[in-house]
Amino acid sequence: MFSQLIARKLTLKPQQVVTVLELLAEGSSIPFIARYRKDMTGALDEVVIQKIQEENKLMNEFAERKAFIEKTITEQGKMTDGLQLKINAAITVSQLEDLYLPYKIKRKTKAVTARENGLQPLAEIIFEQADVDLPEAAKAFINDTVLTVEVALQGARDIIAETVNEDARVREKLRKLFEQEATLKSLVIQEKEIEALKYKDYFSFSERIATVPSHRTLAVLRGFLEGYLRIAIEPQEEIALEIVEQLFIKGMNSCSEQLRKAIKDSYRRLLQPSLETEFRTAIKTAADGEAITVFSENLRQLLLSAPLGSKRILAINPGYRTGCKVVCIDEKGELLQTELIYVHEKNQRLQDAEGAIRTLVSSLNMEAFAIGDGTAGRETEQFIKGLQLGLPVYLVNEDGASIYSASEIARQEFPDQDITIRGAVSIGRRLMDPLAELVKIDPKSIGVGQYQHDVNQPRLKERLDQTVMSCVNSVGVNVNTASKHLLSYVSGIGSSIAENIIAYRREKGMFKSRKELMKVPRLGGKAYEQCAGFLRIPGADDVLDASAVHPEAYGMVQAMATDLGIKVSDMIGNEKILKEIPIKKYVSESFGELTIRDIIKELQKPGLDPRSAVQLFEFAQIFSIEDVQVGMEVPGIVTNLTRFGAFVDIGVKQDGLVHVSEIADKYIQDPGEVLKLNQQVKVKVMEVDVKRKRIALSIKQAGSDNSKGNRRPLQNAPVKPASVKAAVEPPNLNDALAALKIKFGK
Repeated sequence: MFSQLIARKLTLKPQQVVTVLELLAEGSSIPFIARYRKDMTGALDEVVIQKIQEENKLMNEFAERKAFIEKTITEQGKMTDGLQLKINAAITVSQLEDLYLPYKIKRKTKAVTARENGLQPLAEIIFEQADVDLPEAAKAFINDTVLTVEVALQGARDIIAETVNEDARVREKLRKLFEQEATLKSLVIQEKEIEALKYKDYFSFSERIATVPSHRTLAVLRGFLEGYLRIAIEPQEEIALEIVEQLFIKGMNSCSEQLRKAIKDSYRRLLQPSLETEFRTAIKTAADGEAITVFSENLRQLLLSAPLGSKRILAINPGYRTGCKVVCIDEKGELLQTELIYVHEKNQRLQDAEGAIRTLVSSLNMEAFAIGDGTAGRETEQFIKGLQLGLPVYLVNEDGASIYSASEIARQEFPDQDITIRGAVSIGRRLMDPLAELVKIDPKSIGVGQYQHDVNQPRLKERLDQTVMSCVNSVGVNVNTASKHLLSYVSGIGSSIAENIIAYRREKGMFKSRKELMKVPRLGGKAYEQCAGFLRIPGADDVLDASAVHPEAYGMVQAMATDLGIKVSDMIGNEKILKEIPIKKYVSESFGELTIRDIIKELQKPGLDPRSAVQLFEFAQIFSIEDVQVGMEVPGIVTNLTRFGAFVDIGVKQDGLVHVSEIADKYIQDPGEVLKLNQQVKVKVMEVDVKRKRIALSIKQAGSDNSKGNRRPLQNAPVKPASVKAAVEPPNLNDALAALKIKFGK
């Protein structure tokens, strides 16, 4: 219905939009459309398909609202041809609402009371600005409820004020003024200055809404909602009044003077508050969108962090007084053994800890260490490295591990273990496969959000769920080892079918082919179409079942092999043969060139994990902010990217901030242009504020390790997932640090 409009807005061909909407209506998921229907959509990616879906939803909502307004006005018997034309021409919600405003059922306003008192004719006299003796004319309207001339004039002005407020021309012109000139202002509530100290930067704040960055919008609105700040959104009143007066004032007589008074009252009492509410909602929506986008971008990079893969891992949940919880997990992430050790006491307990670790490593054939990076993490890392066991040691971000360990999911997995042991298992599994473990946690709890409790929650959840689904499907899932939570994000599956897959696997054993999926209860033809290409079955009789080739294309692949005189298995990985396949020969109504090229690419490296390989990392020998000195050049890991800069972990528990101006020698608008989450960088310490626990860093002023050629994202990033520290887009370092103060209340 809206394909033409959406196509124009997104600069697409109408047929592309039509195709996407049809596929979505049929129940196809966005990852499925992007991966397996490229020829139909013209190779639209997930981002564009998502935008088409969102625009279609907005336009449907707009159409429904328009229909409601038309119906309501028609039922009132007030619809005219002219009004219908205006409604038909409206292209924004605000235009529609302006037209509907005079016809809304009102509570008893001042104007309603004045009309009931018979003052409408007097208001019309004033509105016409006739050259009359106005006080004398007003006497004719005095009655039992209108006792004086001034009461009559006031009532007439109330009617005029409401009429001006409901004039669509007035609201359109003032809306443009607000867009271009209105400022967001905030003032502290005086008696709350001490309580509101974290909002000190906004005690007397003013900035045009057209330029205010989203982090400041969210900070000011949070201060307002918490009762610490008064806010206003308005342009200069004189300019606004002049705009309105130009529409109505025609003379300089007594009626004109009364009209001016009514216009001023209309603006102050009705128009300005109404438009302020509208624009407060608008800037909040825009700020939410920016914050959600940053959250989604960081979440995607975090979920696609480098996995160590199927290794036997000794994972440690560090602690001082309560000791370190140790778990050993096998290649499938199954818990083998637990232990409690004390490594931060210079006594017999330390020797016992050394012996326990050595025994576990040798008896259970451990292959790597995973240590949580929270409290006592660095110290525990040093203890393990000091044992010189010849195994790699990884510090793993433990944001959200406590959420998982206390969750119903964790209780179901480990009903007989306490939360610290569950947390240790989660740390080990994160090293093995970050994506598979992190899908068990609400994305908002993972630690990559900014102002996440302030933004629109349904909108945030929808975007983050879409991001998780996109990541899961881009990597692919081993149907024989995946958890219910991982399976539930696979295209076409969902929670209930995921449970059925697990139940089938438990009862019947491992899946031997993709076709066997059809035996799972409720996994019908449509679900199979959507999920099959994203599910992998390593070791299946049909080698294609372990690849991203969709079963619907198996026949074509077999035809290729037959034409080449070889088996399908002989094609796998044989780049020389695959490059010689004449693509056009196999083009049909079902498969176009784009799909065939994707299939050949997949056959070259079937089931290839798109994530990079994990890489070891060594922090400098500094362990607290007190050890950090200005001028130091130290290695670090990018833990978060915001619009105003990057946060870098240098191993001292407080991440340092590299402002966007200190990232590259060239001008960049977004740190994401040159940096990626988990990237290893060398930084120079520019400033240290121990009291406020803040560290300012520079990448571009660090040594040769950050030469131009080495500033690109590393292919082998370390396991150090993100931990967001602030909001979006301050113009300078002080502003960025102010955003941190709002977020953390320091």
